[in-house]
Amino acid sequence: MAERCSWAEVSDLDRDYHDNEWGVPEYDDNRLFECISLEGAQAGLSWSTILKKREGYRAAFHYFDIQVVSKMTEADVERLVLNPEIVRHRGKIESVINNAKQLLDIQKEFGSVSDYFWAYVDHKPQVNQWKEMSDLPASTDLSKQISKDLKKRGFKFVGPTTVYAFMQAVGLVDDHLVDCVCRIRKS
Repeated sequence: MAERCSWAEVSDLDRDYHDNEWGVPEYDDNRLFECISLEGAQAGLSWSTILKKREGYRAAFHYFDIQVVSKMTEADVERLVLNPEIVRHRGKIESVINNAKQLLDIQKEFGSVSDYFWAYVDHKPQVNQWKEMSDLPASTDLSKQISKDLKKRGFKFVGPTTVYAFMQAVGLVDDHLVDCVCRIRKS
């Protein structure tokens, strides 16, 4: 009998995210910004914690409108470090605003955030054939390459592990296990 990837069995929220979002190709610039921001916020925490706070993040960061977030100020940071609806880590909060500014440069250079990220996989998802959760890597050569480029461009909280989790989340790679219901549904 097919099952879902075991990490998704934590809660209904995790199952819904796994079944309907994780690994689904995402091309919208603001949604890509949201995903990379939330993956950065997750560093050192569980994904379940971030999913529970996702609506708080959306409200706090103007639904990840890159233009609006790029104009947020130190006063916004001071307000957000007191907001219990998000992870109140100053560095992570500042990184979202900083990264929005860097994404504006990427949009100018590449036309869109989507084109920048999807060019790394020749604009089609890489489909892996993992049989066990223990087979999944924490990072790959490609996530290291993307991380290095993002850091060179001034991004924060974009290490190789965070970038690989982002790649999985937005469908740049499909890491559903081969016997996962989501993989089987696509067949």
